[in-house]
Amino acid sequence: MKKIISLCCIAFATTQLHAESRLQSVINKGTLDVCTTGDYKPYSFLKADGQYEGIDISMAESLAKSLGVRTNYVKSTWKTLTPDLVSGKCDIAMGGISVTLTRQRQVFFANRIDVDGKVPLVRCNDVKKYQTVEQINKPSVRVIEPAGGTNEAFAKKYLPESNLTLSQDNLGIFQQLVDKKADVMVTEASEALYQKKHYPSLCAVNTQKPLQYGEKSYMLPTDDITWKLYVDQWLHLAKETGEYQKILEGWF
Repeated sequence: MKKIISLCCIAFATTQLHAESRLQSVINKGTLDVCTTGDYKPYSFLKADGQYEGIDISMAESLAKSLGVRTNYVKSTWKTLTPDLVSGKCDIAMGGISVTLTRQRQVFFANRIDVDGKVPLVRCNDVKKYQTVEQINKPSVRVIEPAGGTNEAFAKKYLPESNLTLSQDNLGIFQQLVDKKADVMVTEASEALYQKKHYPSLCAVNTQKPLQYGEKSYMLPTDDITWKLYVDQWLHLAKETGEYQKILEGWF
């Protein structure tokens, strides 16, 4: 009898968990709320007309389509991205997000999307000057990073002796490098390679040997394994069917 009661309790708890999952709530409300910064090409960019574009924007549209719902983008910043997700402003956070243990304490991560380590982005004439942390970590080197993200965290941890500037304008950083108002930006290899296409005088340094190993993924609310399992399966299928690769090729 006790065994039967226990099994009933487990079944009831499982049913409750499913009923409370974001998976069902997203379907019920008809929208997928996506937190994104809109300032990180090629992953997420908010255009002047109010529309978003980028690799992870296309992926968000794919996820929404798989659920039969529309997307609703919630504008966030690198400082507020995790709090916005934790507070329930969105169902998922997307847009070139690096996996960190600090974030992992507060959120679930979907399965790994890509490996993407941090490299210096510098003027091409200065490539030999800024190959290593030791070469960059000097008071004479002007490092510039967007405020609030993992680039800032890297600079503060590994480049404490450098002349660090934190910018609120992530997209304006590249022109500052071109204009010699700063010397180095340490960022993910994918962003560095993408921006080089648009700023030919800039070069990504040692993209095959990054200064720090990194992974990219999507952030999800904790305590909702049903939602995480769905997102993981969708992502797996997007990769295996070639959908993800096709989206990447449109940007690189």
